[in-house]
Amino acid sequence: MAQRSVGDTITPGGGTKAAIRDAALKLFAAKGFEQASLREVADMVGITKASLYYHYASKLDLLVAIIDPIFDSMRDVVEDLDTVAYNPDGVRTVLRTYLRSMIRNRAAGALCIRDTAAIFNAIASRYPDLMEPSRELRKWLAGPNPTVETRLRAAAALEVLSVALLSTEVAPDASDDMLEKILLDAATTVLAGTATT
Repeated sequence: MAQRSVGDTITPGGGTKAAIRDAALKLFAAKGFEQASLREVADMVGITKASLYYHYASKLDLLVAIIDPIFDSMRDVVEDLDTVAYNPDGVRTVLRTYLRSMIRNRAAGALCIRDTAAIFNAIASRYPDLMEPSRELRKWLAGPNPTVETRLRAAAALEVLSVALLSTEVAPDASDDMLEKILLDAATTVLAGTATT
């Protein structure tokens, strides 16, 4: 078995578990979740498959470790909603926090979008729990007395922010600051827009 140097793949302070996760993310993104094997992940990190199983019991566990930070960030945003005033500054703060977590996790997010069917099948039993934070955030963004229009605007604003997950494909040269500015401005514009009926 040809192995890569561990020093080339493990970031300082990251450890083997993080190196496995990073390698799996790259491999899943390149080959697809279903097509990639744990043997290939182990080879990329320079460890045995048995060592990989010490850290992750299955391919599904590894996938969950890759995508959980996205959902954990969403849960964190939702858990703090009660402490944020519903006003333009509060809304912008919540959207910025949510967007920054998407930017931080865009590699995993891009994987989810590109390999949606396989990933959905892999995490189907957890799907309702994973989507609850998104529903709660949409509900909060729609305001204290939501109308059909404000609910649609809230959903649309979150979809605008989800472009961050595709940013490596849509605008690979865009900096994090540029992504944040443009997507945050677009999302707040969608929320604040006037009715066209």
